[in-house]
Amino acid sequence: MGDYIFKLPDIGEGVVEGEIVLWHVKVGDSVAEDDDIVDIMTDKATVTIPSPTSGIVTEFSGEVGDMVAVGSTLVTFSTDENTSNQVEKEPVPEEIIKPVVEEKIILEPVKEEKTKQIPKQIPKPIPAVTQSKQITSSNGNSRVLASPAVRRRAREAELDLSIISGSGPAGRIRHADLDAYIAAGGTVTGAPPTSYSTKRTGTNEIKVVGLRRKIAEQMVKSKFSIPHFSYFEEIDVTELEELRQMLNASRDDNQPKLTYLPFIMMALAKIMPNHEECNALYDDENNIVTQHSAIHLGIATQTDRGLFVPVVKHVEAMDIWQSAAEMQRVSGAARNGTASLDDLSGSTFTITSLGRDGGLGATPIINHPEVSILGIHKAREMPVVKDGKVVIRRIMNVSSSFDHRIVDGANGAALIQALKRMLEYPALIFM
Repeated sequence: MGDYIFKLPDIGEGVVEGEIVLWHVKVGDSVAEDDDIVDIMTDKATVTIPSPTSGIVTEFSGEVGDMVAVGSTLVTFSTDENTSNQVEKEPVPEEIIKPVVEEKIILEPVKEEKTKQIPKQIPKPIPAVTQSKQITSSNGNSRVLASPAVRRRAREAELDLSIISGSGPAGRIRHADLDAYIAAGGTVTGAPPTSYSTKRTGTNEIKVVGLRRKIAEQMVKSKFSIPHFSYFEEIDVTELEELRQMLNASRDDNQPKLTYLPFIMMALAKIMPNHEECNALYDDENNIVTQHSAIHLGIATQTDRGLFVPVVKHVEAMDIWQSAAEMQRVSGAARNGTASLDDLSGSTFTITSLGRDGGLGATPIINHPEVSILGIHKAREMPVVKDGKVVIRRIMNVSSSFDHRIVDGANGAALIQALKRMLEYPALIFM
């Protein structure tokens, strides 16, 4: 029997260290050659390191969240070889290190999932009266504590509040107390409903490692190194919605269903040549701003592993169907973990859409080293004044942030106003 000392191999691309994000083995496990032993995250990607030999794990270095330098001891195996204290023969070739998923960190989440419906809970019946429901006032009269809404509901249901136990402060009767009384068939019991009587005291500590740690680092870098300014606007997308529905109704089976995002992508590609300062990257260490003619749009995407920014490249060379199809491809690849490093790098401008949970406004954090980001919120029907009359229009809010070192306030506002004009008169997008 002998010891085989396996060191972290050179993962390539200038990587000098990596973070342990998952151990696939523990001390005492028997492994075969090429079995997965550990996941290592670098600035480039998360890779799974396979075992270089067969044997029993006798020791491994580092816990989840620890940084390990290339060339330092990773795992010690007990093998059938006759020599002891044997150091690994050769580093594991780079081609056998299996990438888990290449990652690029975003700063604003995109939620496109449907809001989950929380089932309504029916309070449990109230057990026997344990406290008085009435308070004696200074003039000697007794009264039941309840809000006007509770009193009105009790009158409509012909309920006597004086015999119902209240679970609120000083015995105040709440709607839940009425629910419990009715559910119990009009029986007066006495303990307050479970929803008011159960106190939760548990805690859950979660170590910040892996992708979540990288997100945290990137957010700190972006927020504290970039002086943000934000700009908000309302956009009337009534005509755009009609065009979207018409195109979806007439599309063929090979064409993807259109959301608002492909139209926004096409509009940005159309107007960006007049706003090149917003389609740029800033190297703040060397004080160099690189303005791009190509439109490479990062699409912030929520996944079950965290937040990613897959990139749709050269939007300026696409039509509406091509941009929609490519957006769906890279977003889908990010969600299922098959995105390549090329899919997740190279953006010059980022769009973050909060989908159905869009809210009214936000202050999106710029995706460093970019200088601009656009946030899209949920479109909704609203009464607005148009031509002196109150009419119902479909309104979508947008929130944007810019790096004030590179983009002046007037320039950032001009970009959003140009986008607003394109989306309110969508024929302009295709002219």
